[in-house]
Amino acid sequence: MSNNHKHVTDASSLLSDTLIIPAYIAIVSSIALILHLIIVSGTVQRLLARALPQTSNLRTSEVNGDPTDAVPSISLLSDVKQHVASHGGQTIFAFKVARLISCLILLAFSIVSAVADENNHIGDQFSGVFGKWGKKHKHSKRRGPSLSVKEWLDLAMCMTYFYASLIALVSVSAKYRWSKVATRHLNALLFVTFAVYFYRDLFPLTTFTRPVLDLSEGKLLVAKISVLFLSGLAIPLLIPRQYIPVDPKNPMATPNPEQTASILSLITYSFLDPIIFLAYRIPHLSHDQLPPLADYDYSHHLVGKSFPHLDTFGKKKKRHLFFGIMRVFYREYLILALMITIQVMASFASPLGINRLLSYLETGGEGAIVKPWLWILWLFVGPTISSFAWQWYIFIATRTMVRAECIITELVFEHALRIRVKAETHGSTSDTTSDSANSTIATENTLRVDEESGSEDGTLHSQGATDASIGHSQEETLQGSSSSIKSSSSKGDKGAKQDEADQSSASNLIGRINNLVTTDLGNIVDSRDFLFVLLYIPLQITLCIIFLYIILGWSAFVGLAVILLLFPAPGYVAKLIQGVQVERMKKTDGRVQTVTETMNVLRMIKLFGWERKMNEKIADKREEELTWIWKRQLLDLVNGNLNYIIPVFTMMATYATYASKVFSSMSIFDMLRDQLHMIFFYLSQAVTGKVSLDRVNDFLHNTELLDSFEQKESLDLQSADVVASGDQIGFRNASFTWSNDADGSLTPSKRNFSLNISGELVFKHGCVNLIIGPTGSGKTSLLMALLGEMHYIPARLDSWFGLPRSYGVAYAAQESWVQNETIKENILFGAAFNEDRYKRVIYECCLERDLELFDAGDQTEVGEKGLTLSGGQKARITLARAIYSQAQTILLDDVLAALDVHTAKWIVEKCFSGDLIKNRTVLLVTHNVALARPVAEFVVVMGKDGRVSSHGTVSEVLKTDPELAKEITEDAEGIQKSEEQIDTPLIAAEERANADGKLILSEEVEEGHVSWSALKLYFVGLGGNHPILFFLAFAIGLTLTELSAAIQTWYLGYWASQYDEQPASSVRVFYYLGVYGILLMSGVTIYCLSYVVYVFGTLRASRTIHKQLLESVLGTTLRWLDVTPTSRVIARCTQDIRAVDGPISSHLWWLSEMTMIMVIKFGAVVLLTPVFLIPGLLVAGLGGWCGQIYIAAQLSVKREMSNAKAPVLGHFGAAIAGLTSIRAYGAQYPFIQESLSRINRYTQAARTFYNLNRWICVRIDAIGGLFAAALATYLVYFQNHSAANTGFSLNMAVGFSGMILWWVRVLNDFEVQGYIDIEQEPKPTPGGIPPAYWPSSGKIQVENLSAKYSMEGPKVLHGLSFDIKSGERIGVVGRTGSGKSSLTLSLLRCIFTEGDVYYDGINTNNVNLDALRSNITIIPQIPELLSGSLRQNLDPFDQYDDAILNDALRSAGLFALQSNMEEGRITLDSSIASGGANLSVGQRQILALARAIVRGSKLLILDEDHTTDAIIQTSLREGLGGDVTLITVAHRLQTIMDADKIMVLDAGRIIEYDTPKELLKKKNGKLRALVDESGDRNALYAMAEGRAMD
Repeated sequence: MSNNHKHVTDASSLLSDTLIIPAYIAIVSSIALILHLIIVSGTVQRLLARALPQTSNLRTSEVNGDPTDAVPSISLLSDVKQHVASHGGQTIFAFKVARLISCLILLAFSIVSAVADENNHIGDQFSGVFGKWGKKHKHSKRRGPSLSVKEWLDLAMCMTYFYASLIALVSVSAKYRWSKVATRHLNALLFVTFAVYFYRDLFPLTTFTRPVLDLSEGKLLVAKISVLFLSGLAIPLLIPRQYIPVDPKNPMATPNPEQTASILSLITYSFLDPIIFLAYRIPHLSHDQLPPLADYDYSHHLVGKSFPHLDTFGKKKKRHLFFGIMRVFYREYLILALMITIQVMASFASPLGINRLLSYLETGGEGAIVKPWLWILWLFVGPTISSFAWQWYIFIATRTMVRAECIITELVFEHALRIRVKAETHGSTSDTTSDSANSTIATENTLRVDEESGSEDGTLHSQGATDASIGHSQEETLQGSSSSIKSSSSKGDKGAKQDEADQSSASNLIGRINNLVTTDLGNIVDSRDFLFVLLYIPLQITLCIIFLYIILGWSAFVGLAVILLLFPAPGYVAKLIQGVQVERMKKTDGRVQTVTETMNVLRMIKLFGWERKMNEKIADKREEELTWIWKRQLLDLVNGNLNYIIPVFTMMATYATYASKVFSSMSIFDMLRDQLHMIFFYLSQAVTGKVSLDRVNDFLHNTELLDSFEQKESLDLQSADVVASGDQIGFRNASFTWSNDADGSLTPSKRNFSLNISGELVFKHGCVNLIIGPTGSGKTSLLMALLGEMHYIPARLDSWFGLPRSYGVAYAAQESWVQNETIKENILFGAAFNEDRYKRVIYECCLERDLELFDAGDQTEVGEKGLTLSGGQKARITLARAIYSQAQTILLDDVLAALDVHTAKWIVEKCFSGDLIKNRTVLLVTHNVALARPVAEFVVVMGKDGRVSSHGTVSEVLKTDPELAKEITEDAEGIQKSEEQIDTPLIAAEERANADGKLILSEEVEEGHVSWSALKLYFVGLGGNHPILFFLAFAIGLTLTELSAAIQTWYLGYWASQYDEQPASSVRVFYYLGVYGILLMSGVTIYCLSYVVYVFGTLRASRTIHKQLLESVLGTTLRWLDVTPTSRVIARCTQDIRAVDGPISSHLWWLSEMTMIMVIKFGAVVLLTPVFLIPGLLVAGLGGWCGQIYIAAQLSVKREMSNAKAPVLGHFGAAIAGLTSIRAYGAQYPFIQESLSRINRYTQAARTFYNLNRWICVRIDAIGGLFAAALATYLVYFQNHSAANTGFSLNMAVGFSGMILWWVRVLNDFEVQGYIDIEQEPKPTPGGIPPAYWPSSGKIQVENLSAKYSMEGPKVLHGLSFDIKSGERIGVVGRTGSGKSSLTLSLLRCIFTEGDVYYDGINTNNVNLDALRSNITIIPQIPELLSGSLRQNLDPFDQYDDAILNDALRSAGLFALQSNMEEGRITLDSSIASGGANLSVGQRQILALARAIVRGSKLLILDEDHTTDAIIQTSLREGLGGDVTLITVAHRLQTIMDADKIMVLDAGRIIEYDTPKELLKKKNGKLRALVDESGDRNALYAMAEGRAMD
């Protein structure tokens, strides 16, 4: 019985022994492997193939997809090489072989160990059997020798190592597929075995009480553990991972180091070492030097993986985008949750370590189980584990963030390619989602859109860009568009405000889409850390309370109660902050609006000499904004103090009831305080993110799609043929609206409209078809309907409409759409280059002359929105794109409207009659019926309200429509008159492009750190007039604050030590509490005072930097404005000023505060343990060195990242603006591909950038942990400080080491940017102020005037000399490039001039520029207007009363123009859109003339355009005073033939200057030659003679 009992005991002790665990793992592993083999066997595969076809295919492909299968073997050596390569190369294979050898060694060791035990056992048995003297006992009835527990264990270990050796052999010899499986099993088995030995034989060494279990093995044990450590821990951590291509057919030539880095390299980010040290060695890291993008981060891969869950198109089931994103990233979020949990647990390492160490010191080691050096090690290991977990969290989170940015941008982009572009109505829900949560961020990001994509953004511009993409016809005549200004004087300002409100609520669709991928996308990715709210904070707070309860007992709950009672206070302050922030954002928006508008019309402001007044106007807005910033800063101070005071009150309440164990619990209270901060921060981020996610979700689910993408759910009339039979182009009994709402919808110009075609309308094939009709009759809509852009409503069962796409469709929109590429790329538009065809297109579209003017020819970049081109050039490039394409059908929407008569005639004669158009079907919308009539074979006349009034051949239509015939006759006469035009307008083309075609200066990439000059600028602003006083007050305040904090900490320890020295009852709690309270309040008071001093300084800096920046930009030269995109200037004046107001000031404060805290904490450590001065300085030096290396790399990559982001948004904005054109050409796919490739470029920089941050964090955390652990070792083993002082030192050290990282990061984020030092025009001087009476006349005397656009550029005017008497009217004529525009600019000193200009007897070189320009008025070809009322445009600075303004409007001819208009009259209260977009060019010129009359200048310069109306000519003749000199830069002879004198320029020289009469007498005169070429020769001669012709 006892024997049986012994066997049972042996069995149970065997099975429960820890050394048997590896055998269990081996058994489980072997069973799993056998099951795996069965599953992939042929029989099971065939069974699976019947049940789950997809799964089995996948499995078999997995089994067969081995890289070695396909290649036939040649020789043994090559076989071996191939085998090694299939395992990932020599390094990985060597590691696998090393592991196999380790397993064999372990097997050998276990056999040796077993044999040794067996020998011992046999020896024991012999001595038992033969008795003491070796003789056999007679009565012994023993059975044969049985195995002891030890031997069973040895046998189990032998079998385990044998199994391990087997699978190690498989991992080396099998094909990759099975090798991978075997390796996983092997790693798990070896790791568990190592862990078992660690627990049995290494952990007991750290304790006072536990024995080492396998001590009897002696040196063999050390050898075993060493080999196990190598094979079970070191090799898995160090072995590089094999590169597995995402797409086996397209592996990367060189994979990203992240894909092949070992686990240890991944955890420590050392795979980034090469790039970091490269960046440290060279001044600027280029994009090509960044690590290649990993193939799992390629945008096409991400899109392919995620779109099935996210793309709403074609899905009946609508679910919120959030759930789709979670489905795509569920693996990542599981890892994030795990990392958060580990990090929370590990963050208690330091407090726990300090607590155990102090209790060891307090008790002198009584009852301690664990040796103190373990806790010291724990002070290093714990925070390091926490750091690894936290950094891995951020690694995964930022990777997810970059991927999400890529996916959402592409999702919105591809969805936008399907939507119907229509105006948002006032009741539209999609845009009413309040942006209040976003308001904080909106300004910055909205501006960023404007900077980077050139998109018209609803937040900033009141002008709707929707019109651009729809190409809504806007009549260029005077009366046509004035009806769009629904305003009357009775409305007053209130009306204007109402209009503005309406406009902002119905912000245009394009602005909204751009906002989705900037502001909203930013908010969404910023809210990626919502797990903090759901998991981290609750977990951390719970653990804090548990920890405090364990240390402090029930007093912990006293502290908790205080926290709960004080909790509403920060909430209330947060609410106040939100209110102030909303107000502040309104003021910021106001300033930004003014700045943006100013920058958009900066050229006009300079020409008018308004810089100073504009600066004052913006400065007023700035002051209002700074007031609110001041309020915000004060509330931030209150908020900071609350978050500081709450935990302190909690501590005081807790310690009043229980004052021992202070230091370990203090760091827990610090944690609690951080949680309070985090709750508010992450919650508001999550809410903001949700609002933005809802907006994107709303866009994806609720935006109206084109009919071709809408799912047809019902089959009623919709079953009618949508497309005609064959290849007919036309309609039958069809209606179209701009929306599928029941009531039709608003057009892009905000009016209800439907296109109705009754009967059949079929366009004629292979010829030019004209579509004509009055403005607003639906000509553009007819083209849009054919293109499928409108909603189709069949009227009867036989309804259809058709535009065959099989042979290609080309389209030129009315508002020309160009991409920010070269002219050539715009024309080719992705088509193959055919030189002969290309040259013919250039010739026929009249682009040859234009290309000659550009130094780089067709390689000239057109800039954002085509800013380097005139309207006519853009129109011809858009036309050239359509003609160059191979499309059989060409739709042209009023392409002739933007062209002057000569060019239009050329296009009609050369292009529309040329070979390139032959046999192609052209649908041409035009107003120029007379011009286009000769080439047209079929005409469609649109009547009012979207109906076709007639169609047929030209002669047929003219018979039925006498009004049209009359109109054509009048037009023909007008064309005849316009033929006298002697010039094609090209604004300052002389200076348009550099030789390489790059018009725009690339953004200055600053290399290295923030420059000292930039910092100096900010510091000078901070210091103001008394810099020494300011910086002294600031520094002393901060020092005292931090000293007081350190003294408080020390005092708590001193108080706690009283409990050790005397009984608790005799410690005067309230005395100590009182002193502590006084220390605390004095600290808070000093802090508040120094903060207020600092805030005053920051406001002063904000004010002065803004002022300097604006003065600098307003005072720059026109040349600088030409080469710098407006959007970039706006970004400087908005984004960078926002940085100065917010991040820069707060960063500098944090930096100063942290520097002081670190100095004080370090000082406290050195004071108590002076020996730590050297290690401390070493740690700081090491941290600083790491930081230096990191910053060098980080600055480069950061700049590359922002440079790569701009093209993504630029392409997005351009594509959204040209949606109709892209869809018409069917070019969606190339655009999607281009978008993906630009996103890849951004992702490559962004991934590297975020990984660099991880590199530095891990290293600095490790340095800090080492410092704290080293100090603890010294204090425990080499010092005999009191526990209180030791605790104080450790507390300070842990605080110091934790802050090194933040200090380096904040130092690096501190950036200030430039534009203060750009080229400037001469500043006003007291000596440059002219006499008060000047100018009393308009007399001009010019002597030897030369001019050039830049100091080093060629001269554009050469030695001009002429006189103009006061009151004379002078005409200036000449071919393009002759210097006409340059002459006007040189009179205003806008370009570099030599020589003298005397204006009313005073040399203009000696007059201040603002005085000169405010006394000369220029009316440019296309006048620029400000948004606001007409009154604000005529008198921006409120200097005149309404009577004067109305007189000016009357004199300019506005009232004569409106005499017979019933409604829509323009009054002083009429609102003008930004740039005057809601007025025709004619109306704008009348207003510009009125503005000139109001100014009352003695010299008026008119840069006359071919559209300048007769009304203006009359006004100029009659409305100006007799002493006003008028210089007209003419493009048509008839506008100047009655002038007093005419100046003929050629190549910057005067070749003729006299009265018209005299010039016409010259036989070979230039003017005479021009007049004789004209068709209106007689009338012109008569005008010159002063006789009027009937």
